[in-house]
Amino acid sequence: MDYGHPIEFGTFITPVNDPPQAAVERAQLSEQLGFDLVTFQDHPYQAGFLDTWTLLTWVAAQTSTIAISGNVLNVPMRPAPVLARAAASLDLLSEGRLALGLGAGAFWDAMVAMGFPRRTPAESVDQLSEAIDVIREIWQADKRAALRLDGKYYQLSGAKRGPAPAHEVPIWLGAYKPRMLRLVGAKADGWLPSLGYLKPGDLARGNAIIDEAAAAAGRDPREIRRLLNISGEATVDELLPMILEDGVSTLIIGTDDPNELERFATEVIPAVRAEVARARSAAGISAGPVRSAAALAARREGIDYDGLPGSLTAVEPGDYGYAKVRSTYMRGGSPGLVIKARDVDQVVTALAFAREQKVPLAVRSGGHGISGRSTNDGGIVIDLSEMRDIAVLSEDDRLVRVEAGARWKDVAAALAPHGWALSSGDYGGVGVGGLATAGGIGWLAREHGLTIDHMRAADLVLADGSRVHVSEAEHPDLFWAVRGAGANFGIVTAFEFQVDEVENVGFGQFVFDASDTAGLLERWGAAMEAAPRDLTTNLIVGAPRQGQSLAQVYGVVNSSTPDTIIDRLTPIARIAPLLDQQVQLVPYAGVMNVPDAPHDGQGDPVARSGLIDHLTPSFCAAAAALVNGGAAYFFQIRSVGGAVADVPADATAYSHRAANFSVVAFGASRSRLDAAWGALASHFRGLYLSFETDLSPSRLADTWPPATLARLRALKKEYDPANVFRDNFNIDPLGD
Repeated sequence: MDYGHPIEFGTFITPVNDPPQAAVERAQLSEQLGFDLVTFQDHPYQAGFLDTWTLLTWVAAQTSTIAISGNVLNVPMRPAPVLARAAASLDLLSEGRLALGLGAGAFWDAMVAMGFPRRTPAESVDQLSEAIDVIREIWQADKRAALRLDGKYYQLSGAKRGPAPAHEVPIWLGAYKPRMLRLVGAKADGWLPSLGYLKPGDLARGNAIIDEAAAAAGRDPREIRRLLNISGEATVDELLPMILEDGVSTLIIGTDDPNELERFATEVIPAVRAEVARARSAAGISAGPVRSAAALAARREGIDYDGLPGSLTAVEPGDYGYAKVRSTYMRGGSPGLVIKARDVDQVVTALAFAREQKVPLAVRSGGHGISGRSTNDGGIVIDLSEMRDIAVLSEDDRLVRVEAGARWKDVAAALAPHGWALSSGDYGGVGVGGLATAGGIGWLAREHGLTIDHMRAADLVLADGSRVHVSEAEHPDLFWAVRGAGANFGIVTAFEFQVDEVENVGFGQFVFDASDTAGLLERWGAAMEAAPRDLTTNLIVGAPRQGQSLAQVYGVVNSSTPDTIIDRLTPIARIAPLLDQQVQLVPYAGVMNVPDAPHDGQGDPVARSGLIDHLTPSFCAAAAALVNGGAAYFFQIRSVGGAVADVPADATAYSHRAANFSVVAFGASRSRLDAAWGALASHFRGLYLSFETDLSPSRLADTWPPATLARLRALKKEYDPANVFRDNFNIDPLGD
């Protein structure tokens, strides 16, 4: 039978060590000739061979596209826990090019001579079965519990999991006898025998055993790829029955002869592909990956998975890699489908598909968002993280185009060679799309304004799938709305920004004794209001720990002159007893270049936000009570004002520009934080929607003044009357 897997071809190279580069050169030739895979036998006791794992690593570094595998690795001589981490590491380094061919071991006299215990055939199979379990468990880096296994061959007592490979590394087994074949069906992703060791009919008999074992294990036999090592003399007529009748989908030619490799690649492979395509077309067989029974069982209700357009790439709950896309930095999620859009056409197609499903829809750029709205439970996420191009449109005008999936540290790095920068939040791991549609309170805000103040145009996909380019001249009403309420009106795929000339900056970090919390807040607020605009700082204070209260202040001085930097930061250093400090002269891109952080949030974030004009004594006293009472585990105030207030209040959808400070508090308990926050509410003039997790309708009135909200609601009725974009800080078109 034909199992319908895409047809692939590989090479089987002898890992001779004299000359040492011979096997590497054959691997490179295999890649040049268009083979999909290069493999090497593994005989660690063979002094005339290179060590196979070392060779695989070296070949991975010397090639760029071809997949690599042992054919097959000797498991009794390669401890499974170490092999698991080595495999994951090599897969990460090779960007997902590893397959793991495994064997139960052979040539036991030679293995015993190297100090390894002799196994019976049954013991060898049992050890291999345990090894597969160990390897797969170690790869489950998303599991919180340490790995414990009391096996006959492997005993793990609290081993750390991870790293996870870059892709779902397939495990193929070299197998011939029934016990091994049943193991293939129960646990493996592929069967990898050699034709020279098979008798006529063995492929069919082996498939039958594997299929029966797979069904008994609750698996679809089509999940298991059938591979075969063949000789270089095989003809097209000999190979076709192996594919169409015996289900082989990966043919691996065993030869070290460059001429034979070239002949096979240029003559045999194209002919086989053409004949198989014709035969499959006539039989109505569509080649493609087969989802496992477990993956199908993990699907969520309300989504037509089989109706997903073929042009889209998506990750389902049962897929490898789901753990990396299900959650955001702050929120734990369990979406039913994450669609990875790579261009605007795919965004349009993904949105059309999502509109037909009766589940929530979220849009994600970078996935950092404090509000957590770029994931959901059981819904669809349109993920733009692969749309991250950054291009200079005009050197003279300092005009750049940035796709929504880029991160701000990437933007900063791209602008740095030009001597430019764009104020864009205070954390480089944030995605462009979310921040640039909400406001953008960053390190240069007091001198250069919000991120949205530098936006000159944007490209949107609207709820009906139409594409629009918005600017002051084109769809000016939408351009106004995008700058402060953009998530309600469409999926912004790219922005045009006019950036600033910024040289090196002073970056200061201070730690203070915050025993007098209210006094510290009041003095810092006064210092910031009196400071020149080239200084922007943020203050963080937490609940007392072990009897000590600490506050941290981070700040940027937009100057490369040391005396100016010291002059600006000195008043900040005097707001409270100073415990530690560090001031550096660094490129702005250096400030934004934060380490990558995994997006593995747990639960729902609880955060409240407010904008305030002045840090008055009464506000500071109430804030100190909130912090010291333990209702908030993280309390931050960002300085705004300055250039932000220069823009007229109605020029963009971002309101309350006269506020000098943005306040945010995180709590573990929503009810407790809300109760404590109530004591501060009367001091605020509005809120910053990216830092607010309370989605109650009353928050809309806190965010936008009546006239602004009325204008936004009218635009919502015009551009998104069905409220497609509602899983956010939603402006309901039918609301009051």
